[in-house]
Amino acid sequence: MSSLEPGSDPTPEHPEAGYHPLQMEGLRVADPVEQLLEEVVEETEPRSMSYGMAMRGRIAMITGGATGIGRAIALEFARHGVNVAFNYYSYDGAREICDEAEQTASELAQMEVRVHHDECDVRDSRSVDRFVAEATEKLGGVHMLVNNAGIARDRALWRLTDEQWKSVLDTNLTGAFHMIRAVSPIFRRQHDGKIVNVSSVHGIRSEFGLANYSASKAGLLGLTRSAALELGPSNVNVNAVAPGYIRTTRLTNGVPAEILDTARERAVLGRLGDPQDVANVVVFLCSEYARHITGAVIPVDGGHLL
Repeated sequence: MSSLEPGSDPTPEHPEAGYHPLQMEGLRVADPVEQLLEEVVEETEPRSMSYGMAMRGRIAMITGGATGIGRAIALEFARHGVNVAFNYYSYDGAREICDEAEQTASELAQMEVRVHHDECDVRDSRSVDRFVAEATEKLGGVHMLVNNAGIARDRALWRLTDEQWKSVLDTNLTGAFHMIRAVSPIFRRQHDGKIVNVSSVHGIRSEFGLANYSASKAGLLGLTRSAALELGPSNVNVNAVAPGYIRTTRLTNGVPAEILDTARERAVLGRLGDPQDVANVVVFLCSEYARHITGAVIPVDGGHLL
């Protein structure tokens, strides 16, 4: 429909603007394309999807769930009656993330779902095992895992320190492995589970200064496919989303305005994404509507990769 101008006919036999085959003897029947265009209202804000009662009572676990995309995912689960466990971690020792986690937990509780939240360093397997054990005991199990925790330490690769390389790989990739390994016995035992890994378009196509970040997110795609292969026989779906530039506080505060302008121009939809755009896709992949999708990578990038 978008390839036609309202009221035009693409055939050379009728080049006159406004012609319609049903227009004759002075009687003009409204062009159905024109009618549809008149009914379209521009919608630029993402909206929550509807699953009815299908997901109510299930239990989701989200890493890095206090802020940004993770927070949006947690809230979207709660809107559908899903009980939520999320973790967070302060890499610089600041208390701000703890306050944000409390705020997110309060908002979730107001949606009348059960909530468990705690600090957890996903780089540390013992910390992960403790978090999973405590969350499953408090909430009564787990059905869905979203590996969202991630950090960036951008720098030209010849200037990257060992710590900058290792911290990003350990958090973004090894942290996801630790979480998947911890929940896999539960998912295999109950023959039911959904895993979604939050990768990035930069795991598919990199940019300058992102060697550590791109390597971690590309590795996460390989982990997604391997986990899907190994856990599939146990009725566990494992997929990934690859967000583009998403309007989070970390993005808008940490990325120069000219880079954000370039990102808008590159996206064919001409805008940055919203955390809700990612949350909608993640929750869909954790629903039974996506029961036959596994090992897939879904870009949520507004056409950035096109």
